[in-house]
Amino acid sequence: MHLPHEPTHLPVEVPDPSVPDEDTLVPLKIEDWLTVIIMGLLALITFANVLVRYFSDQSFAWTEEFSVFLMIALALVAGSASVARNRQIRIEFFADSGSAARQRALARFGAIMVFLLFALIAVLSSRMVYDDIRYGETSPGIGVPQWWYTIWLPVMSVAIAGRALGLFIRRGRQS
Repeated sequence: MHLPHEPTHLPVEVPDPSVPDEDTLVPLKIEDWLTVIIMGLLALITFANVLVRYFSDQSFAWTEEFSVFLMIALALVAGSASVARNRQIRIEFFADSGSAARQRALARFGAIMVFLLFALIAVLSSRMVYDDIRYGETSPGIGVPQWWYTIWLPVMSVAIAGRALGLFIRRGRQS
């Protein structure tokens, strides 16, 4: 039973898997395989930790720290894939309405803004990595050098910026 103010059906657009991805200079399979690898590692680490806790009432100390790192890496990899496939968050009412030229212009504007944001994040996070190395920061859980974790933010930010620039160029070539 639905209340009068509750929607009975929310429109959700699910991407059609039969539609091929656009051609990109760097293959999209990179993000796809990184996602599979990271998800597999997360599942294995979590399962191993559950087994150890169940049989010994202790846990691996490193699993939480490494799992958080993997989840952040997964979010960045997924962000790169969503930008490359033009499936990043946007207000579809504005982005998908109007003429084809307007849609293309808005797609290019969004892509260049994503590029600028992640280029800035790459520059600023590089400074953070430099500070981690310079001051010898170690991770709080297991004491490994902190830059082992933080180096991936500027690397993945450059990847996302590159994907956004590629999308900007591809949308400019459309007629």
